[in-house]
Amino acid sequence: MTDGEAHRPRSTAALIVLGAAALAVFLGLLALGVWQVERRAWKLDLIARVDQRVAAAPVAPPSDWARVNADQDEYRHVRVSGHFLNDREAQVVASTVNGSGYWVMTPLQTADGTVILVNRGFVPAENRDPSTRAAGQVEGPVTVTGLLRITEPKGGFLRSNEPAAERWYSRDVAAIAASRGLTDIAPYFIDADATPNPAGLPIGGLTVIAFPNSHLVYAFTWFGLAALLAFGVGYAIRSERRVRGTSPSTDQPRA
Repeated sequence: MTDGEAHRPRSTAALIVLGAAALAVFLGLLALGVWQVERRAWKLDLIARVDQRVAAAPVAPPSDWARVNADQDEYRHVRVSGHFLNDREAQVVASTVNGSGYWVMTPLQTADGTVILVNRGFVPAENRDPSTRAAGQVEGPVTVTGLLRITEPKGGFLRSNEPAAERWYSRDVAAIAASRGLTDIAPYFIDADATPNPAGLPIGGLTVIAFPNSHLVYAFTWFGLAALLAFGVGYAIRSERRVRGTSPSTDQPRA
């Protein structure tokens, strides 16, 4: 191939195809950027709503279980009274600021017979057995204040719950209820607050509320790529015009 052929201008048909492809990619990048801006607005609204729920005075947990959902109810500040069914607790693998151990998930039965699973808090591995923290196995009427949480079905990342082996990797309300023979149980659980338990265990109030919000960075990335593409297309157009100004048109038959 000669230098003249290497710099020969592209045909009109080829330019149309390339232009259409570039336009499609450009519009796609813009759409992704706009989507991230919208996601950021949604995330900021979610954070504001959750902050409002957490700071609000505690209320009774919702009784219309069919209407409970994460968008409207997660982290709602609630308070409930009843008595613990200590003999039916489950321990769920936990990783916290206090190290690795277990969440103590204990059913609480209310005066009307309904049951709500309560995450009473964290215990280290050496205190998984309830007999090692007998003072914390509260008997009699109790009042629990905490945050409503949505059930975590099936298990944790790459780990499925194994009820038969008492290996729990997520706070799956339905599965724990089934393994403990519990009925009339709410489809959510409550993370107990930091009110001290007898002898200091379990340790409550360890709920982590964090919503990653990198949407603005993603938006700038997509918009930046769109700008770079536009710059590249503009540069290509100028280069093509210079070539067409110095070379015969490829739309003309060659001798």
